[in-house]
Amino acid sequence: MKVLFIGGTGNISTASSRLAIERGMELYLLNRGNRPIEIAGAHSIVANINDETAVSDAIKDLHFDAVVNWIAFTPADIERDIRLFKHKCDQYIFISSASAYQKPATSPIITESTPLANPYWQYSRDKIASEERLTQALRDEDFPGVIVRPSLTYDTVIPLPLSGWNQWTLIQRMLDGKPIVVQGDGTSLWTITHSDDFAIGLVGLLGHRQSIGHAFHITSDELLTWDQIHQQTAEAAGCNANIIHLTSEQIISVAPEETGSLLGDKSVSAIFDNSKIKRFVPEFNATIRYRDGIERTLNWFKADPKRMVISDNIHELNDKLIALHARLNGQEALA
Repeated sequence: MKVLFIGGTGNISTASSRLAIERGMELYLLNRGNRPIEIAGAHSIVANINDETAVSDAIKDLHFDAVVNWIAFTPADIERDIRLFKHKCDQYIFISSASAYQKPATSPIITESTPLANPYWQYSRDKIASEERLTQALRDEDFPGVIVRPSLTYDTVIPLPLSGWNQWTLIQRMLDGKPIVVQGDGTSLWTITHSDDFAIGLVGLLGHRQSIGHAFHITSDELLTWDQIHQQTAEAAGCNANIIHLTSEQIISVAPEETGSLLGDKSVSAIFDNSKIKRFVPEFNATIRYRDGIERTLNWFKADPKRMVISDNIHELNDKLIALHARLNGQEALA
């Protein structure tokens, strides 16, 4: 099977690239070539996906059983890919986002038929509009689209709100015994998925002709509260989490840039029903518990001290939130 990944070397996609090769697929990675591709066995196509002429020239002699775009975000990206791949692939998978599901949710149980609507996050609205364009292309042009919606998926990032994502700052705060902020009262349920587990579902869909026209989310079945997620992260780091709580609205009053991530995604419980992906890919079963997966992630950071980036901005944000908590509770700041 000949497969093209647009991207394929990121936090979510690297595991899928490696698994595709392990399963004997002929994998091509289309990237701008800004960094070396360290995935043994993959073929490299160096081009900017936004340069249609360059991409068209690079793939002119190739036809793919499946194309996966990991870095498409807007309907314009889908339009471009339809032009590029309409006659060049038998299956096109768009990596959307589970944040596209209805906010606020009318039910905490999320299936693929849950409505798509997110008034809080432009990122999610763009993903919804992209899905709509892809669905129209199937209907009007027989373009073989498939939609995949990851939720919070991690490998080489810290998957906590207010963490800076690819920084060590929040872990260092935990190690130093400083307070950290958890949204709400810490009891809402959430699902965090390791990219190695996600890869089993994604790779299982490659070349699966019956998947065309369908949408899937691919997540773990492990449910944890946000307090448990932070405590297990601290445990993996070898310390305890000194947690304080603020509502999402209080956090956003200090950090409005967190509106999408919190109100648009992480403020309420989300429980994903994975029955559909398990029907299409029977081998899919997420087995990596968060406690084990986050320890692997922290070990990856520690393996190269240059990865353990400390951000003054993240420290400053947390300190401002702690000061707000103190004012609201008539206390002196704890930081």
